[in-house]
Amino acid sequence: MLNLIKYFWLFAILIIASCSNIKYLPKGEKLYIGGDVKIEGDSIKKKETKALRTELKGLLRPKPNTSILGLRPKLFAFNIAGTPKKPKGLRNWLKNKIGEPPVFASYVDLQNNQNILQNRLQNKGYFQAVVTGDTISKNSKVKAEYIAELGPRYLISSVNFPSDSSILEKAISATASKTLLKVNDPYNLDVIKGERDRIDQNLKENGFYYFGPDYLFVRVDSTIGQHKVNLYVTVKPSTPSLARKVYTIDDIYIYPNFTLAQSQADTSKSSAVLFDGYYVIDKDSTFKPSVFSRSMFFKSGEVYNRKDHNLSLSRLTTLGSFKFVKNRFERNDSQSNPSLDAFYYLTPLPKKSLRAEVLGTTKSNNLTGSELSLSWRNRNAFRGAEQLSIRGYGSFEVQVSGTQRGYNTFRAGTEATLSVPRFLIPFFDVNTSNAFVPRSKFTLGYEILNKRKLYSLNSFRASAGYNWKENIRKEHEVNLLSFNYVQPANITPLYSDSVRNNITLAKTIEKQFIVGSTYSFTYNDQLEVTRKNNIFFNGNVDLAGNILGLLQKADYTTGDTATLFGARYSQYAKIDGDLRYYFKTGTNSKIASRLIAGLGYPYGNSSELPFIKQFFIGGSNSIRAFRARSVGPGTYRPDDSSIDNFLPDQSGDLKLEFNTEYRQKLAGIVHGALLLDAGNIWLFNENPNKPGAKFSKEFLSELAVGTGFGLRFDLSFLVLRTDLAFPLRKPWLPKGDRWVVDQIKFADKQWRRDNLVFNLAIGYPF
Repeated sequence: MLNLIKYFWLFAILIIASCSNIKYLPKGEKLYIGGDVKIEGDSIKKKETKALRTELKGLLRPKPNTSILGLRPKLFAFNIAGTPKKPKGLRNWLKNKIGEPPVFASYVDLQNNQNILQNRLQNKGYFQAVVTGDTISKNSKVKAEYIAELGPRYLISSVNFPSDSSILEKAISATASKTLLKVNDPYNLDVIKGERDRIDQNLKENGFYYFGPDYLFVRVDSTIGQHKVNLYVTVKPSTPSLARKVYTIDDIYIYPNFTLAQSQADTSKSSAVLFDGYYVIDKDSTFKPSVFSRSMFFKSGEVYNRKDHNLSLSRLTTLGSFKFVKNRFERNDSQSNPSLDAFYYLTPLPKKSLRAEVLGTTKSNNLTGSELSLSWRNRNAFRGAEQLSIRGYGSFEVQVSGTQRGYNTFRAGTEATLSVPRFLIPFFDVNTSNAFVPRSKFTLGYEILNKRKLYSLNSFRASAGYNWKENIRKEHEVNLLSFNYVQPANITPLYSDSVRNNITLAKTIEKQFIVGSTYSFTYNDQLEVTRKNNIFFNGNVDLAGNILGLLQKADYTTGDTATLFGARYSQYAKIDGDLRYYFKTGTNSKIASRLIAGLGYPYGNSSELPFIKQFFIGGSNSIRAFRARSVGPGTYRPDDSSIDNFLPDQSGDLKLEFNTEYRQKLAGIVHGALLLDAGNIWLFNENPNKPGAKFSKEFLSELAVGTGFGLRFDLSFLVLRTDLAFPLRKPWLPKGDRWVVDQIKFADKQWRRDNLVFNLAIGYPF
């Protein structure tokens, strides 16, 4: 009852705040609270009426003040801020950042809105539509109401293309089978504009370089009766002769060392190298000419087309060696047939660069630290636009609170990567035909990890494979050879004694030797700004030790294990996927959801996946109500002494995780989120040292669940994220007692210490 009274008073205060906006109105003014449109007519279906009404309402001007449940908090903030006396401070922030000035009824132009609505209806085929408008005033508030009487909607009776025998008219008529204008469809000006663009795009693919959609018009004959129209696609008589000709490509000039300071480039063929039909003007021989023959899609003598034009520009841009890429076409009047000379001007990036980065990190397991990295890059290592980068880094993490203080972590390593802009396949010259340059990648790296008072790990890794984009949404990466070798060192007596008491700790320091292949596929349509909702998917396949295992017939179940170079190698098959869906619920709000599923199947020479290949759960980018890597596997829970003495590091062969959060912009750079996370990890095989860790048909009852809320500060160049979460379900508790919702006590200090988890991170979790 007490809570009910509190909510009542809160609601009452908000109502008072909303009403109090009226007292700030200047004398003679009234507050405009928006407009509505009523549709009248029998020629439109109920579902179409709703969509049309929404469209017409969106055209009304001005827009009223922002309202939430009928309240106008931004207007209230503007009003109570008054006139700030200082350029900075709370009042100024409240008025200009949070607040919103009032929209007065005097701003509304009924006649102008009527004309706009009527024009839009006529463009949609309601040629006899009539719109009237009026205002309704009450308590110093004004609302506008418009009535749209549609009348009959005109339909397309026929579509007629040019019948002339000229080259241009024939080319236009040849596109008729793919027209957007369909008989019996409603007349729609937007569709007609789209048809002009469609025809223009088709003509650009067939050599009409100087043509444009403005040279087309569609004549409408609405006098045929029965509320129908005939459409006639026509070329304007004023269309210049240049736009009526088909052009071929003549000479192609490429300037790979062009600078913006140059007034013009040297077009002399005497200073160019002719390679595969291209004139490359590169006096210093900075690039091999073959780089451009693989990137260009135009060939001398071919008919110009827009697709090859754009593909060539995209290829040159994605080489990664040029800061600016531009081109132009010039009419070649010396030829009897219409032709174009093509010029490509490429401004290179600095060949070599050095970059230093300093990062600060704070993790949900109370680790705070920093990383320093130094990167050197050569963007044209062997004159073929190869990208060679060498990176060295060092970092530390210090336990600033909790019982594990002193168990600090130090990490140092180096990595070299060579990226070649083509498929390196012996005896074959393979090239893709899209806008993205394929790459062959080679990586070699070493890292040493030192956990003070515990152990050290030496890691060696190498890979060789390919990376290519199928289109702007789809990307593939294949590592034909992936090598990982982890060698423990400097294991302290403290950790050795702990391993004897808790054998599961031995997993962290076991020697790991992994030789295999990997494949990754990514689908991402978030770059397509026209999409309302977005999907992201990443899937991975990881196979290791398969050929070695078959040759040596290893079987850990019988104790018949095998080694390579004196080390036991891992044998497994692993697959995982990460699916994300972003559903836009409003202009500044969305629901973001993620589903992760992974399965690792150890066999032959392995009983479990190697530690570095296993799945983990919990932490700032996972289930945020639990510390990093502290959940699972299954219902297993290390004894309290293990948790107190060392950081949690639980791993598994299977993973299932679901996350969702509602994201809403609050004010300025501040965004809020309500979150819900669930998931767990499991082992594929029984482990006597981890009871309850094996995957079973009861896996759904073993999911950890957490919820909470967060604030995100979007600074454009980075997003600073804070999340405060707490568990709703703890899988290690006895069955029937795992839901802990009834134990939530925010007022209890001990409950907060045991359950509230604060996460500070950079970027969104997904």
